[in-house]
Amino acid sequence: MNDTDLPFAIESDGISMLRQSFSSGSSWLLDDIGLRIPTGAVVGLVGRNGAGKSTLMRCLLGLSLPNYGTAKLLGCPSDALTDAVRERLGYVAQTPDLFGWLSGNDHLREMAQVYAHFDLKRALKLALRLELPLGVRADKLSVGDQQKLAVVLALAHDPDLLLMDEPVSSLDPLSRRAFMRALFAERAADAPPRTVLISSHLLTDLERVVSHVLFLRQGRVQLFGAWDELSEHLLRLPLSADPGALPGLVHWSADTGQAVVDSRLWTCELAGGQPMAMDDLFEALHA
Repeated sequence: MNDTDLPFAIESDGISMLRQSFSSGSSWLLDDIGLRIPTGAVVGLVGRNGAGKSTLMRCLLGLSLPNYGTAKLLGCPSDALTDAVRERLGYVAQTPDLFGWLSGNDHLREMAQVYAHFDLKRALKLALRLELPLGVRADKLSVGDQQKLAVVLALAHDPDLLLMDEPVSSLDPLSRRAFMRALFAERAADAPPRTVLISSHLLTDLERVVSHVLFLRQGRVQLFGAWDELSEHLLRLPLSADPGALPGLVHWSADTGQAVVDSRLWTCELAGGQPMAMDDLFEALHA
């Protein structure tokens, strides 16, 4: 099987990483993360600050090594990514990884030496759409413009797999819209569908574009699935008594007296159940 035909662009089995603390001992940054993200999926990675989103991305990319478990990107082990696979990856870190003394144009020239499929025309077009001043040193750019430059650099070689950690948090609404258009720009006819893993706290933006959503809570997968199915079948339900481990129960809060249930599996009364937008679901899962 050609690696472009793999059913899963991202795979992980039992990824776990310890947080070391001299004052309170060890705890888990990531705890037994298992994922199968299909090729062509656009996955919104959602969770509170400290849930493990950035750590998970770094483990998937092989930038941080977990204490336990394994991961693969495009069928290749994350801790031994080949040059051929790296050529097909794009990554935007939460804090843009730029050379402060280089201008945007200098960054583009450097990247053109690294990636065989680097497309300067594509990069310049995106920079213009984002109103990014390419002649300015990176350390003189605003935080938002640094984020724009990181996005341009990640997309310039038209990657098959794109991992983006809060890429639009400092962008204004018009720039975010231009970014989303670039993210889903038409690719070459022989290119595989692009797979995207994107974390963001801007859930309304995510809801418009994702095919799947992955909720992390305290380093564990709380919920993962196709967003159209989850939005159709997950309901917020008033439930004052502890339901225990009933089939279909996703989350229950004693403080609010409400539960999140999957109506496909829930066998009890559904009276009063309410469908939820993504921001409502986020709130209900963390109540």
